[in-house]
Amino acid sequence: MTELSATATVEVSADPATAFRIFTEEIDLWWVRGPINFFDAARATAMQIEPGVGGRLLEVYTPPDDVLELGRITDWQPGSLFAYRSSVDDTETRISFEPVGDGTRVTVVQTLLPDGSKAFYFWTNVIHWFPTWLARRDTAPHTPRELDRLGVALYYEDPAAAARWLHTAFGLTSWTSIPSEGATPSWVELNVGDRSVILFQRSGTRAPQHDHSTWIYVDDLDAHFARAQQSGAKILSEIHQHGYRKYETEDLEGHHWTFAQARPTQ
Repeated sequence: MTELSATATVEVSADPATAFRIFTEEIDLWWVRGPINFFDAARATAMQIEPGVGGRLLEVYTPPDDVLELGRITDWQPGSLFAYRSSVDDTETRISFEPVGDGTRVTVVQTLLPDGSKAFYFWTNVIHWFPTWLARRDTAPHTPRELDRLGVALYYEDPAAAARWLHTAFGLTSWTSIPSEGATPSWVELNVGDRSVILFQRSGTRAPQHDHSTWIYVDDLDAHFARAQQSGAKILSEIHQHGYRKYETEDLEGHHWTFAQARPTQ
């Protein structure tokens, strides 16, 4: 059965007018360019919002006049909200900007239309990129953020629980969000710098293979080792040096991880 709606909320440290302007004008800067973040990722080069009622949400290809219309704007109130009717499924989306203290609460509500049957509820995953961009836009290059071409996929019985554990024990973060208790996504994307570690649902009862290890370079290996120990990670080898300093550990479902000390310029 198709869910009737999906809602997601983030808070940002900007007033509503500024948050609205950055959200709409700079969507191509905060939208992460990864292989699963577009309807046609093989050709996509940009995201664009045309302002005003009747404007379009566009996935832009090459040449730039080749586009996929994602939706048509039906309500446009700068600093307050905008809404659009999807052109790729049977949903309507409202994005509101509400003052909260010195900042703004941005809420996305994506709703299945009456008699509709097709819904791609993608906003709950991507809206979390927006506060990440706002936090770094004053010092970061104003170029679209690209994921590296190399990613790691690991399989777990419970990807959400694994994501929470990896966040607590190893400090892995996500450009989207760490699933809360009770969430049951079939996959979760974590990020190390501009690389993806994707946690998928394991099928069957096959245990993790131990003929590989995921390597991550960290700024403070000693602090990271202490955090992993305190979180109950199984330590396979303590910190040791062989040209570089590293330690090896095992996560809650038996995957092997190697953490090594990063160079000062890395």
